Amino acid sequence: MLPNERRMNSCQRVLLQTDFDRFARLSGDDNPIHCDPAFAAKSHFGATVAHGMLLYSCICKALTEQVGPGTVQTEQTLMFPNPTYAGDRLRIDLQVEAEREGLLDILTEVTKVGAGDTALATASGRCRVVAPGAPLPAVAPGVFKAEPGDAELHGLRPGMIASSTRTFNDADLDEYGDLSGDRNPIFRDDAAARARGFNGRIVPWPLLAGMFSDLLGTRLPGRGTGWMKQALRYPSIAYPGEVLTATVAITRLRADKELVNLATRVATADGRVVCDGEALVLVRNLENKSGPKSA
Repeated sequence: MLPNERRMNSCQRVLLQTDFDRFARLSGDDNPIHCDPAFAAKSHFGATVAHGMLLYSCICKALTEQVGPGTVQTEQTLMFPNPTYAGDRLRIDLQVEAEREGLLDILTEVTKVGAGDTALATASGRCRVVAPGAPLPAVAPGVFKAEPGDAELHGLRPGMIASSTRTFNDADLDEYGDLSGDRNPIFRDDAAARARGFNGRIVPWPLLAGMFSDLLGTRLPGRGTGWMKQALRYPSIAYPGEVLTATVAITRLRADKELVNLATRVATADGRVVCDGEALVLVRNLENKSGPKSA
């Protein structure tokens, strides 16, 4: 445990079904566990739950406010140990774990809180950020390898791939800022982004990772997928107007626990990787357990 002086101020947020629906429209992820109360009621969740990347946007907002405008993320890991339901009051906590040469390693946690309730973590992890004004480091893309596991689960097989293409525009970035409350100027203002060393305003990291959310929750494994863990790295920056392709590929199946591991990546048309990582998802609530219709 780090001393209290390394803790940053907490902030709070209540997410509503309207927020779930707005993020679904923004990200394209209309997974029914987020947007369809009738479907979600029959799942082990019992009701609709927040998107993992919507919770991540709350963390990014806290980083902007606590570390400072112009903060740049290079890595984030996330675990989702408990669901977030509409109306839950959330507390977002940051705690500096290490600091050197403008790089900060920060513990990040989103916790459900309420009068008389036991606090439950809903999004826990660590991030690495570059403090405002510090030079930006080089970040290498990951190398993905298949791991030993089962040959088939609900029609899924190792090596299956799904991809989608998207171009974010200024209106998408504005909607992200309005929905999340994240006012980092490098997402909002070309001049501020150029002063930080970029060519103009950049695509927020939760929108890039939201491209995985869309694929995982609607294509591979498919509708009803629950996100358990995600590791993210940002080797480069994405700009509005760039054509981006997100890809997810199954690397391991664990049939006894209904778990699927996938490699995740977003790249530009010229092959520049702007986001990559690894996902672990639960397929207990899959809408179609005979396999994805297309991947």
